[in-house]
Amino acid sequence: MTNTPAIAARDLTLSLGTGDAATHILKGISLTVPQGQTLALLGPSGSGKSSLMAILSGLEQATSGELAVAGANFATLGQDDLARARRGRIGVVLQAFHLLPTMTALENVMTPLELAGMADAEPRARAELVAVGLGHRLHHYPRQLSGGAQPRVAIARATAPRPALIFADEPTGNLDATTGATIVELLFARRAETGATLLIITHDAALAAACQRIITLADGQIASDRTPK
Repeated sequence: MTNTPAIAARDLTLSLGTGDAATHILKGISLTVPQGQTLALLGPSGSGKSSLMAILSGLEQATSGELAVAGANFATLGQDDLARARRGRIGVVLQAFHLLPTMTALENVMTPLELAGMADAEPRARAELVAVGLGHRLHHYPRQLSGGAQPRVAIARATAPRPALIFADEPTGNLDATTGATIVELLFARRAETGATLLIITHDAALAAACQRIITLADGQIASDRTPK
C-alpha cells in the first residue's frame, strides 16, 4: 500500500459529436479517491454516472482531462492498452451480471484470471467461489443458478484477480430487498478482505449510506461530495 491515490482525475470531459451538434456528457470532473475507500456515486438518470464509471474503469476514453488509475496513466492509453491496463487492476460488477452463458460458474471466474496471465487460475477461482458460498455450484451454468447465486458469481469474478479497484453499477437493481441486502453485505466483505477501493453507482440510499463517501452528479458535474452521517 502506498500513498498514491486509487483514482486521480482532473478536468475530465466527455462529448459525443462535434461542433454545434456536440452533446457534452461530462463537464470537467475532478476527483481524487484514496486507496481502500468505499464511495457511492449518486445522481438522476442522465447525470453522467455510468459515463464517469466507464471512463474511470477504462471502458471508455475521456474526450479531455487527466486520469491516473491504480498507478496507470489512463489518459494517454488507447483502447487496446486500456484493455491490458484493466487486467488485474479493475474488477466490475454490473446490474445484469453479464455471466457468459456457455461457461460454468468456475469457468466464468477463471476467465479474467487467465486473461491476466495468472498460472493459478483454477484453484484461485475455486477458492473465490467457496468464499462467496458457491463451492457446491462450481460446475453449474448461469441458467442453472438462482437470482441470488448469479450476483455471487459476478462478485467472485470481479474480486478473484485481487484488483486494486472494484466498480459496481447498480449491483442490487435486479434483486429483491432481502437478496439485495445479502449481496451488498457480501460485496463489502469481499472488498474488506482484499483491501480494494470500491466505487458503486446506486439509487439505494441505504447502500450509499454504508459507504465512506457519497458523490452526487448533476448535469455532468459534481454537485456534492460528502461523508454520510
